[in-house]
Amino acid sequence: MPDESVPDLPLRCVFVYGTLRSGGSNDITRLQPPPRCVGTAQVAGVLYHLGAYPGMVLGGNQWVQGEVYAIEPALEAVLDAIEGLGEDASDEYIRREVSVQVQGRAVLCLLYEINPRYVVSVPVIERGDWFAVMNRRQAKSHNVKVEFLNVVCDRCCIAAFFLDMRNQFLY
Repeated sequence: MPDESVPDLPLRCVFVYGTLRSGGSNDITRLQPPPRCVGTAQVAGVLYHLGAYPGMVLGGNQWVQGEVYAIEPALEAVLDAIEGLGEDASDEYIRREVSVQVQGRAVLCLLYEINPRYVVSVPVIERGDWFAVMNRRQAKSHNVKVEFLNVVCDRCCIAAFFLDMRNQFLY
């Protein structure tokens, strides 16, 4: 469940869709200062598979799945560093601001869009969900059925992979 203490005041929020999602390799909930989960959301765009991480190009008729967090300016600087954001137009990511619907209300969010020049000849992630791709990859590598559970707790958004044949968590 999202953090109900998030006030209705204008906050700096970020929409994360890949390794920054809770449970991902760059899990935003492990960063400092800690973010507050606002909820899950989807944004119109195309998600691309770049190997160890995805990249999103805004627009189109597909949807990219993600999570929204309220963040402090210090965490925004950390996210900029993780995404390798610089002043050069040829940087891999471009910081954008988009309106995202979260629990029926519009939230203005920071979003890191992949520079389109980096996704030429790169596979599209059809359902727009990075964790679904990682889930299938792990299922193949473990040769067992894996279910993806998207759990929202009262402190943060938690994405967990549940290994149903062994009843143990992978993450």
